Amino acid sequence: MRSLLVAVALVVTTVAVGSQHWTPPRTPWGDPDLQGYWPSVDMLGVPLERPASLGTKATLSDEEFAQLPARRRIPNANDAFFGESRDHWREYGKPQRQTSLIVDPPNGRLPALTPDGAKRSASLPTEARGPLNGPEDVSPMARCLSRGTVGSMLPIGNSSGNQIVQAPGFVVIRNEMIGEARVVPLDGRPHVGTLIHSYMGDSRGRWDGHTLVVETTNFKEKGGNGPSRLFTAGARMTERFTRSDVHTIRYEVTVDDSKTWTQPWTAVIPLRQDSSYELFEFACHEGNYWSMRSMLAGARLAEK
Repeated sequence: MRSLLVAVALVVTTVAVGSQHWTPPRTPWGDPDLQGYWPSVDMLGVPLERPASLGTKATLSDEEFAQLPARRRIPNANDAFFGESRDHWREYGKPQRQTSLIVDPPNGRLPALTPDGAKRSASLPTEARGPLNGPEDVSPMARCLSRGTVGSMLPIGNSSGNQIVQAPGFVVIRNEMIGEARVVPLDGRPHVGTLIHSYMGDSRGRWDGHTLVVETTNFKEKGGNGPSRLFTAGARMTERFTRSDVHTIRYEVTVDDSKTWTQPWTAVIPLRQDSSYELFEFACHEGNYWSMRSMLAGARLAEK
């Protein structure tokens, strides 16, 4: 009799999870429960921007998927993470058919830059092209300070772990790479004043049904990495965390910065829960100390 009851329970559970009426679990205080480890390693083989040759094709067909290079991934910047050539530096997960993280515009590419955005992009100093006249000419990413808010959620060569922790009135989003963490209030408090800016911005959250919506403003200019480097102080970032099934959160982020891009853009990352994952300390202070001294000293030697 006990085995029969267990079998019935398993069937009921399977039907509930597999149906369109699946209801996410809730915390003891009644909020949708998003807690757990949600690494983005499965998306490491998907580029931020879709190859132009794929046009508006958002997913690959069976034939196209089979013809992908080694490990069935679309070649992208993560394949050469920090110039490393050995695969053990990169934590590729399951191959994906999604052709780009960006889903809007429909071509899967960043929108055109505004004239001001193009000017800032061309003149923005980096550790790769210089000029290296001081620490401010090196990106916060290379200095191990911050990847910025959107950058911290994007998959990278290693340490692509994410953790969500909840408490009544708050959600904490932790990112493994560089050890970023955001404490997101849910009590409706306003954003901080316009004179305060930071690499990770100022986040405020609310619930829209089963979806956690996080609005982030007050960005520090030239912060983070990737698209975050071009954020202006007036940029607004809207994230939506929706638990679509037992093991998946659909993460959607929309960036609206009219001073940089001619239209908003949106990226989508399915995050798969991994209860065996651990967030390890990302202690890379040498990037902001010894590497900084070496880069600046090398630049002075090159000038001579």
